[in-house]
Amino acid sequence: MKANIGRVIEGDEIREASGNASEWGRRVRELRDEQGYQILTHNDRADLKQGQYFMVTAEPDARFVFGSRGISKETRAFVLERNGYTCQMCGLGASDPDPYRAGRKVRLVMGHIIDKSKGGEDTPNNLRAVCSNCNEGLQAISPPKPNRLELLKQIRRATVDDQMHVLEWLIAKYGHLRKKD
Repeated sequence: MKANIGRVIEGDEIREASGNASEWGRRVRELRDEQGYQILTHNDRADLKQGQYFMVTAEPDARFVFGSRGISKETRAFVLERNGYTCQMCGLGASDPDPYRAGRKVRLVMGHIIDKSKGGEDTPNNLRAVCSNCNEGLQAISPPKPNRLELLKQIRRATVDDQMHVLEWLIAKYGHLRKKD
């Protein structure tokens, strides 16, 4: 792959170069997600077709490491339950139809609020459930998240009808966490 930096590579070329290894696709994902090589697919660039890859640079970059193997099953289960098994970016639920991949279901993964490359940890307070589509989009760049004060400012400026809608949504989403008298 390093010999083809900046060139679209077909999956068949990679399979052939691997000696027709049956797990070549998994190895490409490991290079990208666990080692930080910038290998783009059709999920990252609209001009790439399924089965095409584009390697941006020859050197890995820790900012692009995606894997979450350090997160325990217990922490993962807690975060999914806390987040109502929904993507905290777009609101899709686990197993909803994937809007970008016909015939597939949404898969939730653990996303860091503060990226690990910026000192974020694998703790429940720094994790949220996100769908793989949103998480893939966040790998390259993430818009700044509003802090609590900025978010409240926006809600206060909204119409009463919109504020009520926010309240109803919050109660539906987090009502089960309310303390019972």
